[in-house]
Amino acid sequence: MYQKEEPPQYIDFPEPTVQNDDEVLVTVKAVAIKHFDKGRATAMHYSSDTPKESGRVIGGDGVCILPDGTRVYGMGVGGMLAEKATIHKDRIVKIPDGLDDATAAALPNAIIGAAMALKFKAGIRPGDVVLINGATGFTGRVAVQIAKHYGAKKVIVTGRNQSSLNDLLLLGADEIIPLTEDDDNFKEQLTTIHSRTPIDVIIDYLWGHTAEMILACLKGNGSFTNKVRYVSVGSMSGDLIRLSAANLRSVDLALSGSGLGAWSGQQVGQLFSEILPEMFHLAATGKLKVETITVKLENIAKLWDLEVPNGQRLVVAI
Repeated sequence: MYQKEEPPQYIDFPEPTVQNDDEVLVTVKAVAIKHFDKGRATAMHYSSDTPKESGRVIGGDGVCILPDGTRVYGMGVGGMLAEKATIHKDRIVKIPDGLDDATAAALPNAIIGAAMALKFKAGIRPGDVVLINGATGFTGRVAVQIAKHYGAKKVIVTGRNQSSLNDLLLLGADEIIPLTEDDDNFKEQLTTIHSRTPIDVIIDYLWGHTAEMILACLKGNGSFTNKVRYVSVGSMSGDLIRLSAANLRSVDLALSGSGLGAWSGQQVGQLFSEILPEMFHLAATGKLKVETITVKLENIAKLWDLEVPNGQRLVVAI
């Protein structure tokens, strides 16, 4: 349970109760700890509706067991990081037998952050050239693999950790551009790549200064340009950017965002009926690879701020 200005505490609290026929009480098996969960707990995420969400169970989704014994991924009505939770009946996906609890708990948030942007906001098509800005994190690594699964001809990735960038080549990335302190070198590399193989889709997990540099590289000179679908998904490098009006007028640019509030109800329905089942199957058959670190629920207070390296995700086993 999260208390204001303190790390989450492992304590006893009353078992949640079902409030209506659209909910079901489940036994929780595993919950991933994500930036989204920390952002909501500390009121830093835009979807947070209180100054500080104090005295509440954290974790919005996880792997759980239905009353009939079926193992599913579900989205919680309240917090999920507990032995028992209530989930929405219409936001459940059965987990294939070949997929372990930790992977099944870790994947959905990354799939939401990658597939929803690629499929619905960018409208990815077979043969597209895709740039993923900030691809060395857990979601970025998933995005590389999903982009290739959706038919991307080429995937270009950026990131600060050279070792993690090299790992992305093994996951399907075709070119890497390190994010260093040398802005000119970054822009020169990206401009060269874009002139050789025009970029169709940009999925951006960083925003901030890196977005400014990328947009500057896209700026045209009055001649015809290919359409670029730029989708902002995260803002790890800053929430605000400076954008030139000439930049918008000189290139065929579609700029949008992917997150809570940006998707239609039909698209969210497809997430549960089509996208998550497909991605679970890919993971179960070894075609979608991720790495996790599993910890115990009773250790959550000291592990809340644990730095998870190399694009892995922290998963709490319950």
